[in-house]
Amino acid sequence: MTDTFPHSLVGPSSKERKYDRQLRLWAASGQQALEGSRVLLVNSDGSWGKQNTGVSGVLGVEALKNLVLPGIGGFTIVDPSPVTESDLGVNFFLEEESLGKSRAEETCRLLRELNPDVEGSFHSKCISELLRDPGFLPQHKLVLISGPMKRSSLDSVRKAAWEAGLPVVYTHSVGFYSTFSLQLPSEFPIVETHPDPETTQDLRLLTPWPELKAAASRISNLDSLDDHQHGHIPYILLLLHYLVKWKDDHNGSLPSNYKEKSEFREMVRANARTNNPEGGEENFDEAVAAVLKSLNPFTLRSSIREIFDMEECKSLKPGCADFWIIAAAVRQFYLKYNELPLPGSLPDMKAQSADYISLQNIYKSKARKDVEEVTNTIRQTEAQLGDREIPIPEKDIEIFCKNAAHIKLVRGRQIPTLNEDAYTTKTIRNNLRMSESIIPIFIACQILDAIVTEIQDGKRDENSLDDEATWNAHIDEAISILNQEDPTTVDDETRQRIVEATEELRRTEGGELHNISALTGGLVAQEVLKVLTRQYVPLDNTCVFDGVRSRTEMYRL
Repeated sequence: MTDTFPHSLVGPSSKERKYDRQLRLWAASGQQALEGSRVLLVNSDGSWGKQNTGVSGVLGVEALKNLVLPGIGGFTIVDPSPVTESDLGVNFFLEEESLGKSRAEETCRLLRELNPDVEGSFHSKCISELLRDPGFLPQHKLVLISGPMKRSSLDSVRKAAWEAGLPVVYTHSVGFYSTFSLQLPSEFPIVETHPDPETTQDLRLLTPWPELKAAASRISNLDSLDDHQHGHIPYILLLLHYLVKWKDDHNGSLPSNYKEKSEFREMVRANARTNNPEGGEENFDEAVAAVLKSLNPFTLRSSIREIFDMEECKSLKPGCADFWIIAAAVRQFYLKYNELPLPGSLPDMKAQSADYISLQNIYKSKARKDVEEVTNTIRQTEAQLGDREIPIPEKDIEIFCKNAAHIKLVRGRQIPTLNEDAYTTKTIRNNLRMSESIIPIFIACQILDAIVTEIQDGKRDENSLDDEATWNAHIDEAISILNQEDPTTVDDETRQRIVEATEELRRTEGGELHNISALTGGLVAQEVLKVLTRQYVPLDNTCVFDGVRSRTEMYRL
């Protein structure tokens, strides 16, 4: 029966009510992307340390909790470890009855209780064993790894994910410190970056199209309007009206510098009527406020210019991603008009409803025409390439055109490690020179990885996690790497900062604190949601959190 009524009368569905807040953030398209995603959580790689235990995996489970609640499609937990007494003390997704059972199975069961819409599965095996099946990893859209992890296992996961084009998040939570790094594919475009709304306004006041000019010309005789009409002219039309007058008095030139714009602003201000009860006119105030930010010639932002200049955009090849086909068509539009497609949105303004709707329709109509032109170019390109059975959806083209000025392409890098990447080493070296930097925490986590690797390879015993000499040996090795190009990089003071960072990790013997893991799990989930929905700009590429000083820093390592 409800199918016969308009949606606005029936009201929101149960799913819309359930996910109302997040739909406001990433709309139906983002929710659909989320529900079509499956996340792989690699929560440990076997036991290490005392009492045959390993990483608690609290951070990974907490991050997964924050993905289950908003309705991710599904998840897989890989964790060969059993539930121990120490797990019960820090992991809220385990019960006393879980003791001795598979930790993967127990955390999966309790996470699924949070949201019946989400499908969950588990494997009580090592990830290296599961990777032997070439079809296992591609079932997922993202891989989440709880560290510390044996270096060879981490390498096998990150390299397999890189080849498959899957994002990876590698996390550490040890004592009061935590870090996580995001590995994105080599090309990761984000169309819906959600910039500040004020930066998305494109009113084209300096280059109005015929329909907009015609709308402005209909208010040529302002003096004949009564006070109500005069006080409700949309400020866009006011600015266009006075720009015509300015050009008549300045040999056809528009206000181009600050002095001229200031003079133009005073010209607009002087024509406001002050004999009304309010003592002024709000629409004129809006026009005056908009002069400096709206009367600027169009310039291409560096992020979209970089995309236009890439060879992938200039020379399309069969099999290229939809993104590049749309980008090439928008580039062709820009080269033809020296402008991007009009977004078509208007800010709020003082105006009568009918006038505002009329003006809004003018902008929307122009935006639709621009999209149609870009779409026609895309259809011609698809025909030339001849390798697409299904054409690019018009909705995707429309979203691209609407957000064209703020699109960003992230060039992803693999999970950073200290001992193999020159760029990472150089970046760490530069940050170490800043006394307030918390990059020593990242170095300490790298050292922990090295010690855990040696324990799992049988080169050291489990007591190494509490052995000061072992930590000092690895600190010296890390410093040796950092000092290769410049022996003065790590002086005595800097070494002491690294030692202080490692002391917290040694004190806890690699153990987690639930509050630090829960907080970091929220940060990790936030970045994962950006990646899965392809909305907002994600981390690039490492975040370090110092829970002692409540400080967070981001680095591109």
